[in-house]
Amino acid sequence: MKFVRVFLLALCMFVVGCGTVGKNFDSSKVKNIQNNVTTQIEILDWFGVPYKEGTENNYTMWTYQLDTWQAIGEGQSKGLVILFDDKNIVKAYRYESSY
Repeated sequence: MKFVRVFLLALCMFVVGCGTVGKNFDSSKVKNIQNNVTTQIEILDWFGVPYKEGTENNYTMWTYQLDTWQAIGEGQSKGLVILFDDKNIVKAYRYESSY
């Protein structure tokens, strides 16, 4: 009986020690983004609805993000931040990944 309790406790700790924030997106499409060319509609088509939306200096900003972590080993993350101009064209973007 004690073994079962220890096993269940260890299993709970393992499950609690893993997690995900954000939602996955197809990072292979990042290479298609071009400043001053790519439209907001194209971004929506390629990556879907952003995880976060906001503004910076009155420009629309979309964030795509996926962060994972686990009890054993290092977590991984990838993020894409896109800033659109007032005509909904990509003004600038940044992509970072540890995958």
